[in-house]
Order: sequence, then C-alpha cells, then structure tokens
Amino acid sequence: MVFFRSVTALTRLRSRVGQQSSLSNSVRWIQMQCSTDMDLKSQLQELIPEQQDRLKKLKSEHGKVQLGNITVDMVIGGMRGMTGLLWETSLLDPEEGIRFRGLSIPECQKVLPAAQSGGEPLPEGLLWLLLTGKVPSKEQVEALSKDLANRAAVPDYVYNAIDALPSTAHPMTQFASGVMALQVQSEFQKAYENGIHKSKFWEPTYEDCLNLIARVPVVAAYVYRRMYKNGDSIPSDKSLDYGANFSHMLGFDDDKMKELMRLYITIHSDHEGGNVSAHTGHLVGSALSDPYLSFAAALNGLAGPLHGLANQEVLLWIKSVVEECGENISKDQLKEYVWKTLNSGKVVPGYGHGVLRKTDPRYVCQREFALKHLPNDPLFQLVSKLYEVVPPVLTELGKVKNPWPNVDAHSGVLLNHYGLTEARYYTVLFGVSRSLGICSQLIWDRALGLALERPKSVTMDWLDAFCKKASSA
Repeated sequence: MVFFRSVTALTRLRSRVGQQSSLSNSVRWIQMQCSTDMDLKSQLQELIPEQQDRLKKLKSEHGKVQLGNITVDMVIGGMRGMTGLLWETSLLDPEEGIRFRGLSIPECQKVLPAAQSGGEPLPEGLLWLLLTGKVPSKEQVEALSKDLANRAAVPDYVYNAIDALPSTAHPMTQFASGVMALQVQSEFQKAYENGIHKSKFWEPTYEDCLNLIARVPVVAAYVYRRMYKNGDSIPSDKSLDYGANFSHMLGFDDDKMKELMRLYITIHSDHEGGNVSAHTGHLVGSALSDPYLSFAAALNGLAGPLHGLANQEVLLWIKSVVEECGENISKDQLKEYVWKTLNSGKVVPGYGHGVLRKTDPRYVCQREFALKHLPNDPLFQLVSKLYEVVPPVLTELGKVKNPWPNVDAHSGVLLNHYGLTEARYYTVLFGVSRSLGICSQLIWDRALGLALERPKSVTMDWLDAFCKKASSA
C-alpha cells in the first residue's frame, strides 16, 4: 500500500539521522537541557552573544559565497527554490520534512516533555526548543507554562474591537482584528519611541512575543464562542497547560481533545521561513514593525486559500464526497470522484506541497494519532482510502511534483471527531499554532540585527531584454 511504503521510507530516514554528518554543524548547539535555570529570557541572554558572533563570522568569511543561480522560472514562479532568507527555528527538507532546531517530529515526540507519560509534546516545550535550541526539562516547561498563563490577560477594548464586527465576519477577520487591538500594549513600540539602543531591540520584542503567544488563544477562543456558542465565553484555567487550556476555553474538556490540541499546536507551529505567513511576519518585522503588527500581517497571509485556509477546504471537500457518494464509498468510486474534481478545474485539497516531495510527516503523526484514538471514525477511514487513491491519480495527471498528502489532509477530520465541526474556524487554530514559530524567529531577527528585507524586482520588458542579451552572448 502507498501509505506503508511512505512510512517505511520515513523509518529509513529516521535511522539515518545519526549518520548524517552534514547536519552536525547546523545543529551543533542543540543539547539536552541540564541547567536548573527556569527563566527562558536568561537562557537567551546567554545564547545571543554566541550566535551574534557566529553570524558576523559567516558574513566576514563567506559573505560572497554564491548559494545558487536565479532563473526566470524562479522570478515568475513565486521564487520557488530560491534561497534567500535566514530562518533559525526550523528547516524543511523536501524528502525528510520539517525539523525543529534539527529535531524531526518523531524525535520531538520522544524527547519533549508531555502532560502524561507517552502523550503528545507540550507546546511550551517546543517553544523553549525553538527559542534556545535546547530540549527543556519538565520543570522548565512548567515554569514557562505558568509565565504564559500569567501574561494571558486580554484588555476589554480587544473584545470591543471584535464585537464591532458582524458576528458573520470570517473567523480570521475577527481574529486578526483582535491581534491588531492587542498592539496598543506593545512594549517594543514604547521602547523604540523612548530611544532604546538597537542592541537591546530583542528584549522588548521578547516581551511582546511572549505576551502575544499567551494571549492569542484567549482571543481565538472568544471568536469561536462569539460565532458558534452565542457569545458564551469560557474563562481561562491557569492550572492547565497551553494546549489544554485552549481546548478548555473553546469548550472541549475531553482529555483526548486536549491531547489533540497539544499535538496540533506543536506540529503547526513552524515550517521554516519561506511560506506565506512566516515570510510575511519576517518581512513586516524587518521594517521594525512590532510583533503584533507583524503577526497580524502574517495572519492575513495565512487566511489565503492557497495557505492556511486549505485545512478548511479539505474537510468541506471530504464532506462533499460523503454527501454525494456516502460514507462507504469504494476506492473505484472515490477515484471517479477525484477525477471529477480535477476535470472541473479544481484541485484535491490537502495534497501537494511547495517544498515537500514525500508524505508530510505532520500528516503521518496525525494518522498515528487517529489509529490510536479513533480508528473506526468513518471520515478517518475515508481519509485513509484517499491516501491510497489520490497519489496515483495525481501522478497519472502528470502536472504535480508532489502527489502526497500534506498536514491539511488530516487535521480537520480529527477536530471534527471531537466535536469541533466548524470548518471555517480551522485556520484560526492554525494561526494560534503559528504564533510560536513566527514570534520565536522575530526575537532572533532582532537579536541578530537582521536587515530590512528589500529584494530587487524587474519588469517583463527587463526580462525580455536580459534573456535576449544572454542568448546572443
């Protein structure tokens, strides 16, 4: 079966991790955390000078080294395959998938602290890893969780800003508006207006980012309850961890749903810097816009159908299959429906990726969660059939570089199983998760003093002239 071939390949890749010397330099400062220091900010204060020196050395010794050639296809094709951005928190390999500070998703599931033995990683642990490159202890994660809980108070004017919108406005519109309203309390903006030295930019950025990460679940839950539960909001519970509390504020207290939310936030947190939301956050932040402005811009990119809105489209498409063909659809019938979708000029949502060329590991870990907790769910069984049917069809089509499922192909079915059935809201969950990665990188952007982003653009006339000159040379 297609799935098991893919999992076998993934297993082989895992077994080679220890043998890949090429990764050793990029992850050389990742280590198991043995310090008893519970303060994340003090950890960063120790790490930043080393990384500043490392960047200066890279620039002075290798600043003129070429990283590749730029083609016309890259210029007009969304800059695909073009290396042009420094992003420290994660790296995406076309064959292996995402690595957070050098660690794969299975490795993160193994080494990061969990709420229960053998459970899913706590998002706070991943945040610590993204920021420091170190695997935290359970005590450090608990301290960070308490810090975030203490930062989570949201002013009334944020709710008032959301309430000024129609309750029928898209959840992402309401969510982004709430984030913009949070900007009023930006520590970076205050510090910049007071003349802070650029070497200290990272410190108020850190405060803004931790505050933002702490508050976005509260804002997101408010939007959900406003839209779908008659405005009956649920207060935060400081005794719960980040993922469990978010689930609680949404109105889902099932322990398995809390585990799913921990997994969901962790695997959606970061996917290197070239995707629309991450790149937007970095781009806007490079102008020294504060983290609230930068993250709100990132959310607006995430809301696009070709990016974060895809997880909404997947569940709607799967439900359309059920409505037309029934839950017990055969593989042959499913194949016909897939071809019908493609022949109508549409795509099969949840399949393909701009970088990946194999099954997304984020899909695999969600499938493993489903096999463990909801193996008999009818929609999950349909997703499993799609995994067998869609890749061969897309391969036969011949226009798709990656026929394999991505993270969006599975997440909606899991959420739907536990009662979060409102597909229009799913991108908000993605946005809450992505705050961890984008904010972590924004802190490092300021710590490393990364420059204002300003690539060169050209016109078609310029391209025509350049290409004619190159062909006649």
